[in-house]
Amino acid sequence: MNESDASATAALEGTAPQQHGYSANKDAYLKRLKRIEGQVRGIARMVDEDKYCIDILTQVAAVTKALHAVSLGLVEEHIGHCVVGAAAEPDPELRAEAIDFKVKEATDAIGRLLR
Repeated sequence: MNESDASATAALEGTAPQQHGYSANKDAYLKRLKRIEGQVRGIARMVDEDKYCIDILTQVAAVTKALHAVSLGLVEEHIGHCVVGAAAEPDPELRAEAIDFKVKEATDAIGRLLR
């Protein structure tokens, strides 16, 4: 479901669309991702121009590090917003289930990042 579908569904249900933890920093994330996109295009150009392999690998390492920084920021935002939000659930049974679900999401995402 995309963002507009979520907004439409929320409007039909009479609720506000869900705000994600990274929303406050969305512009900064987009700026970083656009910079990374430019770096990747630069790497492709280096390959196309037959640049020295170590120079290309250096740029790949820089992009990898930049993506990891974005990933860690998103994990931090998820824990600070989504997990903490689940902990604020007033119903104790739903709270425990919501916390478990959000923590599992974070753990799974971290596991994917470490592969």
